[in-house]
Amino acid sequence: MSLRTGPLQGLRVLEIAGIGPAPFCGMLLADLGADVVLVDRLQPGAEDTDLGAHAVHNRGKRSIAVDLKSGAGVETVLGLIEACDVLIEGMRPGVMERLGLGPDVCLARNPRLVYGRMTGWGQDGPLAHAAGHDINYIGLSGALWYSGQPGEAPMAPPSLVGDIGGGAMYLAVGVLAGVMNARATGQGQVVDAAIVDGSAHMMNLLLGLKSARQMHNERGRSLLDGPHWYRSYRCADGEFISVGSVEPRFHRLLLEKLGLADDPAYARVAYDPASWPQLHRQFAELFATRTRAEWCALLEGSDACFAPVLNPDDAAAHPHMAARGIYSRIDGVLQANPAPRFSRTPAGPPAGIPVRGQHTDTVLSEWVGHVPEGTA
Repeated sequence: MSLRTGPLQGLRVLEIAGIGPAPFCGMLLADLGADVVLVDRLQPGAEDTDLGAHAVHNRGKRSIAVDLKSGAGVETVLGLIEACDVLIEGMRPGVMERLGLGPDVCLARNPRLVYGRMTGWGQDGPLAHAAGHDINYIGLSGALWYSGQPGEAPMAPPSLVGDIGGGAMYLAVGVLAGVMNARATGQGQVVDAAIVDGSAHMMNLLLGLKSARQMHNERGRSLLDGPHWYRSYRCADGEFISVGSVEPRFHRLLLEKLGLADDPAYARVAYDPASWPQLHRQFAELFATRTRAEWCALLEGSDACFAPVLNPDDAAAHPHMAARGIYSRIDGVLQANPAPRFSRTPAGPPAGIPVRGQHTDTVLSEWVGHVPEGTA
């Protein structure tokens, strides 16, 4: 049986192998102690991204190999469904139904099942069956709009805003809410998690600012996408730093530390969008005069709202990140440790990455009681 620790210990999750946010959701649940069983194909498919020992998104899971194109393989999965709390899948709408593993069939076998579905466009709507990726989903939902400098094409961190933020995290919240309800009522349900839904929902804070006329449809004129005091800058050594002194008191402190507190240009027009391009150029010239390390020595740890912009390796080695033990390097693979943290039921360290079909016999013996035909 799974020996994972954490607040979700005892929760059984069946994950149908796929790519993108659904596997990340499975990893998150496994990180927090759930027994996540990954249903892999017997052989990699044409669209599989088989990272092998580098597949951090599969850490902590157990893998079984099943032929889902055979009746025996489908029946094997249905037997596992009878023994689990949650199923998560990230196929295009209709694929699970064609396999004989759609929600109606699965809920008939296990009425308490929470059936989590992860897609980009959603289970219905004009675009439901179209291909797409993170950048397309957040482009349509509005979440990409403010990601980029004025006058430049919007660009967001790859996969983070859509696949992870608007996708995997909403799927995780949805299935856990479904589990709570199922335990109270004895009835499971389908969770339709779509990246366009989740990434649009993530916009609500900005939409509130927009309604209050602090954010605008014209990029570069809002508190969080245009001012000189909410940007990243290149330093003398080619490295980058970030400043985010939004509130007046933090802005004043930043100016003091930069020796600009008495400069009327900054004090008088700091919140005038018409002044931002010129002040941004002046900030850029100033930050280019010292190295990142020098700016860190002056600003880091203060209320000026400052941080260096680090690559993942440098982030792992940063004193604050190291003190909190945020990253680990396991078998040569850099990965972030489980989050968030729990006082009474802490999650264990990152667990191993399974080989395809590694746990087939063990899982089927535990969950079903025997090893049927149609498996590895």
